[in-house]
Amino acid sequence: MKNLTVIRSPKRRLALLGSTILLLVASVAAHGHTTADGHTTADGHTTADGQTAPSSSARRKPARVSIGPREIREAEQRLFDLGYWTGPITGRMDVASHQALIAFQKVESRKVTGRLTMDELEALRDASPPVPRDKSYAHVEIDLGRQVFMFIDETGTVSRVLPVSSGSGKTFVSEGWEREAITPTGRFKVSTKIPGWHKSPMGMLYYPSYIVGGIAIHGAPSVPAFPASHGCIRVPMFAAKEVSAMLPPGTWVIVYGTPPLRESVASGANR
Repeated sequence: MKNLTVIRSPKRRLALLGSTILLLVASVAAHGHTTADGHTTADGHTTADGQTAPSSSARRKPARVSIGPREIREAEQRLFDLGYWTGPITGRMDVASHQALIAFQKVESRKVTGRLTMDELEALRDASPPVPRDKSYAHVEIDLGRQVFMFIDETGTVSRVLPVSSGSGKTFVSEGWEREAITPTGRFKVSTKIPGWHKSPMGMLYYPSYIVGGIAIHGAPSVPAFPASHGCIRVPMFAAKEVSAMLPPGTWVIVYGTPPLRESVASGANR
């Protein structure tokens, strides 16, 4: 039998102990470590109770599905089928498709973002057409609570839906008088109509159709998701001329609901 070498130097003993510790640390890093309850957390290793710990790949969140022309085309078609005012179905999110999505989000009390995601697409797939307050004749409804314009045809079907922005409720001064920016509710008839741009005391209006006093449905470059006007009903510019054509003098316009706060529109609580 060979004689065993006895390490008598304290320094050499410490060096050997340090090397051993390093090897153990490397082994744990490569093969997993044991927790206080005897479970090994490394990928795919068996724990003390015979169960296999989940791998890191299993713990990863599923990859997000990207939105491409195919999904956009499906969303556009679905918005059109539900009655929202879209432009040509091209597979591109143009201005009309963007505004149609905003109108959908308002009607469904979703967070108003104007962005098409897979969650929004799934919501579109499951959605039903908007229901008007009155189905008995052709008319227009302005829902102040959801901030949308709805055109109802002779069959009582909502055939066009647009997002709008109504009176902000704030105080302003016009022609020396202090007024409140309120859109009145009730049943009105379209009276005066002006083609193209019209200069009013409160600014420029595009194709305004007046329903009561100085309150009109008109196109505006800015149609935020929340009430922001001086009392008029703003509609997106791309649809303003056609909206005017759909509102001949004598058309009934029903305005109802309570305008939401700006914060509630942003969060989706806009009913």
